Amino acid sequence: MSNDITLQATTRTDFGKGAARSLRREGLVPAVMYGAEYDVKHLVLPAHETNLALRIAQVVLQVTVDGETFAVAPRDVQRDPVKTDLLHIDLVMLSRADVAERHAYNDALAKAQANAEEAGLDPLQAAHIIEEAAAAGEDLEAAAASVVDTLQEQARAFSEAAEAAEAQAAAAEAESAAAEGEGADEEASEEAAD
Repeated sequence: MSNDITLQATTRTDFGKGAARSLRREGLVPAVMYGAEYDVKHLVLPAHETNLALRIAQVVLQVTVDGETFAVAPRDVQRDPVKTDLLHIDLVMLSRADVAERHAYNDALAKAQANAEEAGLDPLQAAHIIEEAAAAGEDLEAAAASVVDTLQEQARAFSEAAEAAEAQAAAAEAESAAAEGEGADEEASEEAAD
């Protein structure tokens, strides 16, 4: 599963709230693209295609503008708080190493989710494991290969913790019942003595 999405962009020449609103009514979204070696480019992207692309983890947008294609990633996405429509997007240019890293993440994610589904486990938990492995700087391919074992180990640990908590609750309940029983016996003894 590829995380590369190609988008056609045009250079933006009109600025300000009115111009941005006009673009949004036309199904477009204003954007800014920047990188270390390039000047800031003000763009207009197709809103629907951009919105769909942003749903992909670690997406690499191949933005074509003025005959040049740039590999970029979303840096900041502004949405309407009620309608969740795209208002503006900041794009940062990616190096080849960044693109390769994002591809490795996406490949590991797809493999982990497929392995989890095949084993009858939750693919969302598999995705979480890959996310944690990436954050910790671990080998993503190894994490994807061992995701089923990791999920089964987590399930066993959860089950053991639940059993221990249940046993502790039962012991506390028995102790409470025994204490109530002793209190009733003492009360009965005091009444008999009177």
